[in-house]
Amino acid sequence: MSTPITLSLVVPAYNEQEVLPAFHRRATAALEGLELPYEIIYVNDGSGDNTMSVLSELQRQDNHVVVIGLSRNFGKEIALTAGLDHSRGEAVVVIDADLQDPPELMGELVRKWREGYDVVYARRTRREGETFLKRVTAHMFYRIISRVSRVQLPQDTGDFRLLSRRVVVALSTLREQHRFMKGLFAWVGFAQTAVPYRRDPRAAGKTKWNYWKLWNFALEGITSFTIAPLKIATYVGLAVAAGAFLYASIIVYKTVVHGDPVRGYPSLMVTVLFLGGVQLLFIGVIGEYLGRIFNEAKGRPLYFVAQLLGLDPSGRHAGPEARHQAEQPSCREHR
Repeated sequence: MSTPITLSLVVPAYNEQEVLPAFHRRATAALEGLELPYEIIYVNDGSGDNTMSVLSELQRQDNHVVVIGLSRNFGKEIALTAGLDHSRGEAVVVIDADLQDPPELMGELVRKWREGYDVVYARRTRREGETFLKRVTAHMFYRIISRVSRVQLPQDTGDFRLLSRRVVVALSTLREQHRFMKGLFAWVGFAQTAVPYRRDPRAAGKTKWNYWKLWNFALEGITSFTIAPLKIATYVGLAVAAGAFLYASIIVYKTVVHGDPVRGYPSLMVTVLFLGGVQLLFIGVIGEYLGRIFNEAKGRPLYFVAQLLGLDPSGRHAGPEARHQAEQPSCREHR
């Protein structure tokens, strides 16, 4: 692969053995149609099935394929980062392996890139194969985070997008542990535009995102890009204190002027439990931010590479830590 790469396709994969052959056929056909020098970078995120075996066979059959095997499951956001670190193309397309996002749309993304845009994101007009609750919660999440954050996330947009090389280089300087890639894509700025499309149902396999993981993903996004929850804690505390002061004034007035007895145990318990609940809630909010500070302060590498197939480490575009560790191809660390 000595020819300069124009387009890199980055595909994170976790337990996707059923869908990978079909995905590779469609992605290859779409890339061949573009008539550009390309590479397909699959990142195996510590899969527990035969995903790595399937990817190894694809790499053996197709010299356009690069396979990065992470040492364990680090999560999709970090697997995506690993793929971007190793990409070499002038433009990089990020896509999931489940075929919900059509590889055939890459032609339109490339056309917009050639018009001068640095980020071309695919915006969903319909979300087939998803439950009503998931569609509603996703709709709410994007609008809430756009309101509370200074970074405006594109509405109804996932990871499927094209990034220019200078955007990829900019992203490689952001090595934070808690990574919300949709937010980072928006945070770096540059000229961005949208391409609408209809999202298809998953072609095979099962989704890895249950509602608990989606909830934690939403928390990750909010706490990564806004301190609004901390401000809300302050305002709620002020409101509760003001309400308590007002209520205390009313009790004193009624007792002194009208001789009404002060209510006893029930009202006291309700007040104590209410204030205790509010305090515990916002201690938890503070704890979320404190935990993220703790993780960042340790400065651990983002990931380790256990296997690297189809790529010469000395010639890749990667983050600074990746280049530093290039002489250890069997197990390199990246921050």
